[in-house]
Amino acid sequence: MKASLDPKSTDIKANSSSDTHFKNYFTVLGQILSQLDRKILESQITFLKALRQRQGRLFILGVGGSAANASHAVNDFRKLCGIEAYAPTDNVAELTARTNDDGWDSVFVEWLKTSHLSKQDMLFIFSVGGGDEANKVSVNLVKALQYANTLSVDILGVVGRDGGATKRLGSQVLVIPPLDSHLVTPHAEALQALVWHALVSHPELQNKPNKW
Repeated sequence: MKASLDPKSTDIKANSSSDTHFKNYFTVLGQILSQLDRKILESQITFLKALRQRQGRLFILGVGGSAANASHAVNDFRKLCGIEAYAPTDNVAELTARTNDDGWDSVFVEWLKTSHLSKQDMLFIFSVGGGDEANKVSVNLVKALQYANTLSVDILGVVGRDGGATKRLGSQVLVIPPLDSHLVTPHAEALQALVWHALVSHPELQNKPNKW
């Protein structure tokens, strides 16, 4: 006769583990929120208002989950704030062609060159690590940052860990405090969304109402 598991005891163990995870996840998230540098957020609003006033373009760059965030943010900055915004990762054909023909590291900088990036424009970087050329992490972001610096382009960012190259080369970069080493990525990417929604709903930046 096969031994059967007691579903009751199994559920109790699973629920206990789940409760611990959720309690820690949201407790740490609350601590991170309390530590966010709001002065940087205010500065980002100032930079974005100036960008719109001079009719510059906002290029939002990210890879992985941050690329998906970039796409969503482009929609909000355009629709709610009237800022001309783009994400290079939205064009899958161009992205994969450049990757296939020239390599992943140059996809963003070459896209920016073709878009005639100028100091009238602005970069906004979403990234967990922020880019690290020495360790070959998000080198495509680093090269884009370096190119933007040669043109005196303003760079905003929402990044995790220590901010990497984005924090070092950027103008106003918000670093999400890495309070739990096991949750750096989910917290950083989740808070990218929270931050850009806070920006696009700011009364000094939003100029079109939400549907809901």
